[in-house]
Amino acid sequence: MFTSLKSAVWVLMGIAALSAGFGAPSAATAEGNAIVLGAAVSLTGKYSIDGKYTKDGYDLAVQRINELGGVKIGGKSHELKILYYDDESTSARGAELVERLINQDHVQFVLGPYSSGLTKAIAPITEKYKIPMIEGNGSDRALFTNGYKYLFAILNTSDFYLRPAIRLVAEETKKARRNPTSLKVGIVIENDDGSQDVREGVIEEAAKWGMQVVVDDKLPPELNDMSSALAKVRALKPDVLVVSGHAKGAVLAVRQVSEQRVDVRALALTQCDSAQIIEKFGKAAEYALCASQWDRSLPYSDRWFGTAENYAQSFEEEFKYPVTYGSAESTAAVLTFVDAIERAGSLDREKVRDAIAKTDLMTFYGPIRFDSTGKNVAKSMVLYQVQNGKYMVVVPSKWANAKAIYPAPTWDKRQ
Repeated sequence: MFTSLKSAVWVLMGIAALSAGFGAPSAATAEGNAIVLGAAVSLTGKYSIDGKYTKDGYDLAVQRINELGGVKIGGKSHELKILYYDDESTSARGAELVERLINQDHVQFVLGPYSSGLTKAIAPITEKYKIPMIEGNGSDRALFTNGYKYLFAILNTSDFYLRPAIRLVAEETKKARRNPTSLKVGIVIENDDGSQDVREGVIEEAAKWGMQVVVDDKLPPELNDMSSALAKVRALKPDVLVVSGHAKGAVLAVRQVSEQRVDVRALALTQCDSAQIIEKFGKAAEYALCASQWDRSLPYSDRWFGTAENYAQSFEEEFKYPVTYGSAESTAAVLTFVDAIERAGSLDREKVRDAIAKTDLMTFYGPIRFDSTGKNVAKSMVLYQVQNGKYMVVVPSKWANAKAIYPAPTWDKRQ
């Protein structure tokens, strides 16, 4: 396919140039009339799974845009390309590579990496050189408190990820004629920027309902054991246990909660789909509540992919694995660039930056409109629950295709 071959070529060009050293001639600026976006993405290291989802999302967008005739500027069509480097899941490497993309490869615009930490490392560089960057995988609120003018994020900030789970538990408790102030919350979170922001959102939401946080632990850096935290959960019996640590954290939580048969009324996680908890754990994943930026059943559509379901089918036909919201938001980041470039009618960075700031766009991923800090303020989070081996939307109610099951059955009552 076009995407697979082209992307492989551009990744290899980037790797070859790196291996030759930073003094090597530029591998790519623009081929003919092509518009070149640069991206440092985690192809190896801790974030390699999510980095692949990010890259595949970018690649599908490029394929579709070029199939439809490319990017239109002043009556002329331009092919879209991406030059990739592997940031190896480290912030220092990511920052180094973005400097290279700007100064040696002369890319016109930058797409974001995976994770808030790497985005934080890159944002000061794109800001310094006044290079617009649109990203879909850095959600920490702190990214939007520095007055950056060239950073734009199409996703909800991470403090919103699991607020819906806390609200759901509170509302279900009220329906049962109990006071939500009786509820206890357990939090086990990786010590990185995005996950800690998830924690802060949970604490803020719990405080609104008068809930008590009884467990507040950090996952070890290796994300390979949470037994000590689960011992506290057994002793203190929180009604809802919140775990966030990217894909590895979700895998760890489902595996150890099920193996150790730890009973909680609700287990709420991030990155369930990228962790493939249903595929890996089957019935052990049942009843988990999962934060998501997007779902294929949502009533969104655009001129590039059609409906959200159309996008999901296109993705799965191309890459042969189930689509995740990480890929969807990455695709949407590219579409947002294309929309802004076409409205600007120019590749002038300032004109494109100003066009991005004025974006009011509907995509298969949802509405995109930025506030003055660069956050997308037009879309909502989705909360899944795993029911009968499927991710079912339970929040918000206007999009729900299933009723939430709360409390979850204890392990001795599960089949």
